[in-house]
This record gives sequence, C-alpha cells and structure tokens, in this order.
Amino acid sequence: MKKIFYYIILSAICILPYSCSLDEESRTEIDKTRFMQNAQEAETVLLGVYQSLVSDAMYGMNLSFLFNLATDCEQVEGTTTENFRIVPTNAFNSSQAEIQQTWAALYKAIYNANDFMEILEQRMKTFNETDKQLAYIYLAEAKVIRGMCYFELVRRYGNVPLMATTAMSEQAPGTFVQEKPEVIYQFIEKDLISASQTLPYASDDNERTNTKFRMSKGAALGLLTKVYATWAGYPVNDTSKWEEAAKTAKTLVESRKHGLLNDFEQLWMNTCNGVWDSTESLIEISFYSPTASGGAGDPCGRIGKWNGVKATMIAGERGSNAGNVKVIHPFVLKWRNKDLAEGEEYHEDLVKDKRLALSVANYLYSPNRKLCVQDKSDSEEKAKENDRLPEMKNKEKQGYTPAKWDLEKYVQNKLINNDKSNANWYFLRYADVLLLYAEALNEWKGYPTKEAYDAINEVRRRAYGNSEHDLSGLSYDEFCQAVKDERAYELAFEGHRRMDLVRWGIYYKTVKETYNAINFWFQDNDPEKNKPFNTAGRYTKLGKHELLPIPQRDMDLCEQFVQNPGWEQ
Repeated sequence: MKKIFYYIILSAICILPYSCSLDEESRTEIDKTRFMQNAQEAETVLLGVYQSLVSDAMYGMNLSFLFNLATDCEQVEGTTTENFRIVPTNAFNSSQAEIQQTWAALYKAIYNANDFMEILEQRMKTFNETDKQLAYIYLAEAKVIRGMCYFELVRRYGNVPLMATTAMSEQAPGTFVQEKPEVIYQFIEKDLISASQTLPYASDDNERTNTKFRMSKGAALGLLTKVYATWAGYPVNDTSKWEEAAKTAKTLVESRKHGLLNDFEQLWMNTCNGVWDSTESLIEISFYSPTASGGAGDPCGRIGKWNGVKATMIAGERGSNAGNVKVIHPFVLKWRNKDLAEGEEYHEDLVKDKRLALSVANYLYSPNRKLCVQDKSDSEEKAKENDRLPEMKNKEKQGYTPAKWDLEKYVQNKLINNDKSNANWYFLRYADVLLLYAEALNEWKGYPTKEAYDAINEVRRRAYGNSEHDLSGLSYDEFCQAVKDERAYELAFEGHRRMDLVRWGIYYKTVKETYNAINFWFQDNDPEKNKPFNTAGRYTKLGKHELLPIPQRDMDLCEQFVQNPGWEQ
C-alpha cells in the first residue's frame, strides 16, 4: 500500500495527505533526525499533533456536529436525504465518504501522536533537566490526544484496530486485527491515568509558557470520567466502571481546580472569540490559537456557520451562515413548559431557566435580527404571540437553530466567509463532568447520594440563578431521568446527546418517539406541500445506527474485518 509522509518541519505543523486509513509511515527521516533536539523544538511538533484535530473530518465539522444529529434535540434541515443531509438523516451506507474520512483522520492523528512520542522518548535522553521535565509533560499531552482519538473510534465504530506504535501502522493490511471494545478502553484508560499523573492542573501550570487550549490534569481526569461512563453503558455494559467514573470525577471535583463560570453566556462569548478560560473549559478544540494553523487570521472550522444562527450575507460586512442544524420543536416545547405551574402559560419574559434563550435561537438575521415566525406584515408583538403559541407557524418554527454559536451576536472581529469561522468547539466542559459524577454515583450506589445532588444542583443553580429549583428526594429511577433531562438542557447541541442516547441503550427508541412527537405537533394548512423535518425517523434502524459502519474501503482492503451489525453490503 502507498505510504504517506508525516512531518513538514519547515511549516512547524503536521500535514498528512493520506491514501490508506491505517497504513502510515514517515518519509522525511532527515528532518526527524535534525529536529526535536530540545524542548522548544519538541513543543513546535506537538502543536502539529494538536493541529490534527481541526480538519472538517475531525472537529471542524464531522465530530462536532455532523455525526451527532438525529436525536430528540437536534436534526438537519429539510425533508430529504440529498447532499449534506444523507449523513445526519442516517440514510448513508458504509461507502459514505465522510465515514471513511473521519476514520482515516482519527488514525492519522493517532499516528502523529505515536510518532511524536517515539521520537521524543529518544531525543529527551540528551535534554537538560529543565527540558526533560517539559518533555514528560509533552508526552502526557500526546497521550491525552491519542486517548481522545481512540475514544471517538471505539464509541462510534465499535471493534477497531489498535495501533499502539508506528510500527503497527506499517504492517500489511492482512495483519490488522479488530480488537474488542474492552481492549481499546483498557488502552485509553492506561494512557489517561498516566497522563493525569504527569500533567499539572491548568491553574497550577508553571512549566509551560503557553497553556492556552492545551491538555491538563483536569482534561485527563474529565475525559477518563467520560470514558468510564461510556464503557459502563451500551454496548459493553461493564457496570463496574461506574465506580471508577465516580471516583475519577471525585478527584477532579474535590481538587477545586475547576468550576462553573458564573455566567452561562460567558461560555459562548469566550469560545466564539477564542478566549481561553480554564475554569470550565477542560478540552476545547481551538480554531483561534497557535494550536490551529495560522491563528485568528485563518478560518479553520465550520462552527457557527453550519450549526449557528442563520444569517444572510452582507457584502463587505459579514458572510452568510447556513444554519443547517435545526432544533426539534417538541424539545423546545418541553423546555419552555418544564417549570410552568399548573394553568400557567409560557411567556418568554417569565422563563426561569436562563439557558433556554441562550441555547435556542427562535430568530435569524435577514439582514437584521427578526423572529423566525415573523412575516413582513406582522408587527413585532404579533410575531411574539405566534412564537409563544405551539399551534401557530409550525413550518417556520422548524427554522429554530442553536444559539450558542451566534456569530453575529458574539464575534467581535467578524470574519467575512460563507463557510468557515474561527469559533472554537468545547469537547469537554466541567459541567459535563459534574453531571457524569451525579450519574455515576447514582448508578454505583443504586440511589442518589448527597454528592450526586450537590453535583447536579450546582449545574442547576447557575441555570436558574438560585437554589429554589434544587432537586431532592428522588428515587434511583427518578434521578436517572433527571440526569438525562439535565444533560439535554445544559449540553444542548454540543455533540453529546446522540452518544448519550447510545450509551443509555435508548437511541432507536428515542428517535422513533421523537419522530412521532414531531408528526403529532406539526400542523400545516397545506400538508402535501409542507412536511415536517423528520427524515431520520424513517431511516434509523434498531441495532444498526448505534454504531457507524467500518468504512467499506477498509473492509475491502482488510478482508479479515467483520462489519458492524446491519451494515453488511
């Protein structure tokens, strides 16, 4: 098979054009013998390993939102499977390009991390003591990146090959072995435990001169918590890992090195402007910092363009935002109504949960801000009335989008580009860990402990601005449901919901229930012309769409591979 190269040292980043997913080999040996002679040079190459995460196949698009649609909260716009809709409607097959590209990009990033670690482990033998200490930290950062990539592979693709070294990647395809998920999880666990023992907390880091958007002890512990919670759920169902999840999260929580920002909106002002705040951000994919190519002047991802608030272009002032990710309206209604007293009706000025207005955009920019339901002849008050009433303007209400990446509202230095932006992507927030901690304690102990209530209520207190909505006195089952609901509200549209539904073993059930809920809600005077956005419900199959397929090209090259259930051609 054709080999691919690894380093282009002169540009100080890793660039890997690939022709085969698993077979990676460097051909610039002369560069590798001359570089990484000290910690500064090693850090330059490490930033190239981080840069592996920003392509469209990684968190620029696919792993941030494209692969995470078709849930009870979000879906792709439209009623067909044409063009970009085929993946988020679950209508694709094992030959779909995006499935192959992300598989290849994940293994490319793993190869980058492996190659970096192997070279640095040799080079650092001649480093001075100061540089050696930095080298240990850099090795730990690479382990977190590698663990993160394997986590994506195992939870999305299932039985995947383990490439622990560059030599393993260079073997003949007939020798590649699909490992059971347990083996991959054990490898991830080892990497993250090792990294957590070496890396400092972000607030304590006095070793690295630049810590922005870099892996830390909090990142390793938070990711390990998420790994354990996924390992405990479907399809592996190793429930012993709930205890490990709870204990790992406890270490992070009791360190008091991280916390929640006081203002929920500040999260989105920060990430849309490349502002680093390690208080709550544990792992953040940067399209703004030196860990991405070119920094702020070089648009890298599609965050806010594809999954933000829809906006028309204004020549010389702003690019357009497609707003292809749409909020499922029954989810909006559930959120609007959840805190209403008996007989009380929804009004936007009386909503108690402050996250709703900051998460769901019932407006667009065309060219100025207006409600999605507002016709040219409507007064502003009439439009607000139509927005409040669940039976009015349902066709237009399908246009609601996520509000967290409102580029027009938040971005200070606007980028005139129709496709890409510099907005960052939160892979892991401290709020996520708090909710996983609460869930893990309830699962491990069989009931919600005081610490479980403390964790979930800490998230809720920020949402409501007080403790009046604290949870208490719930059974095991009631607390399970409370966690599922709270994760939907707190982490809405951040790429967690689909994988949560899968690990809870309710993905298919939830998609079908959502399909029915949309059909029940949607009303239109011309049902033949105007149909609800509901395509995923027609294509999703039980026991199939919990996993992505092994890419067909790799199935053809590695004839010993076994395809995931339901994806056989």
